[in-house]
Amino acid sequence: MSDNILFTPFALKGLQLPNRIVMAPMTLGMAKEGIPGSANAEYYRRRVQGNVGLILTEGTVVNRPDSRNMAGIPFFHGEAALAGCKGVAEAVHAAGGKIGPQIWHTGSMRAGEWAPDAPVESPSGLVGPDDPRGVAMTEEDIADTVAAFAQAAADAKRLGFDTLELHGAHGYLIDQFFWPGTNKRTDAFGGATIHERSRFAADIVRAVRAAVGPDFPPILLILRVSQWKQQDYKARLATSPQEMTEWLAPLVEAGVDILHCSQRRFWEPEFPEIDGEQGLNFAGWAKKLTGAATISVGSVGLTSDFFAAFGGEGSGTAALDNLYSRMERDEFDLIAVGRVLLSDADWAAKVHSGQTEALRGFNAADLAVLA
Repeated sequence: MSDNILFTPFALKGLQLPNRIVMAPMTLGMAKEGIPGSANAEYYRRRVQGNVGLILTEGTVVNRPDSRNMAGIPFFHGEAALAGCKGVAEAVHAAGGKIGPQIWHTGSMRAGEWAPDAPVESPSGLVGPDDPRGVAMTEEDIADTVAAFAQAAADAKRLGFDTLELHGAHGYLIDQFFWPGTNKRTDAFGGATIHERSRFAADIVRAVRAAVGPDFPPILLILRVSQWKQQDYKARLATSPQEMTEWLAPLVEAGVDILHCSQRRFWEPEFPEIDGEQGLNFAGWAKKLTGAATISVGSVGLTSDFFAAFGGEGSGTAALDNLYSRMERDEFDLIAVGRVLLSDADWAAKVHSGQTEALRGFNAADLAVLA
């Protein structure tokens, strides 16, 4: 197998990338008072120097009083925080890289003992099935939240970012609207089908498009989605290609350019009962069904999935042959790499130069430092 496919250019609309490697968003929680500083900027700059094609920042939260669930998560609003975010973008650009912020609202999700001052909000006042927390959003709350996402997108354009990603996965707010376990609404933002429960996300996508205008180069909008939730690793929003189409196609029609399809292990087939599709993974099926470009992600280059990291476990290195073969047959367009880049900023450069013996695995202690 050749690794050349990883290092071929990728272009979509105005976004030009030198290779197919994306740094996956990973929560660091080390922005003091929600304001990114020089250490955060340097952290991302080092990955660009290590040959990463596109940086997607950790989740940065919109202007809602309860939009984050950890004290060190960066804001993407307010003069000081936006100045810090601009500094991050400028550091990446100075190193020749491309970068987009991940725009986020954590909804009612827990993360330890810390909690915001205001009650957390979610579609139905639930953090999981039959697990109450916080308050159900009113239609006014929903409209204000959509507007907050749109303002964040407008600020991303103003600050000079190259793209942006909406976090619609992993059991956070947008995903809580998708999931019947947390969306029990009977109004226009709920419903029995995944298509009905996708209205909140579609409204955000349309509002973001309107906020940045048609001439925001590259106005490339990425949406991260997942079947699994932190509340339930086995949850599935789509159990068939038809349901996946009903879920994702309207979001692409609303304006999503790239679907960032998160799964625990990128090599696992999404619908194993369906033969004749060469075991397409989540990103492969999303691309086939919607026609959108896709990013795949999930334990790239490592022997264990990321859930082990929550328990303080590291991971050894794994071969990349499976990744190469899938990309050679155009199953998906880009590959996001997470934990391995936390522990080895030069991972992509080593892969490019064939230094496989020098590749490092993941050390869980690296979650606590900006190295």
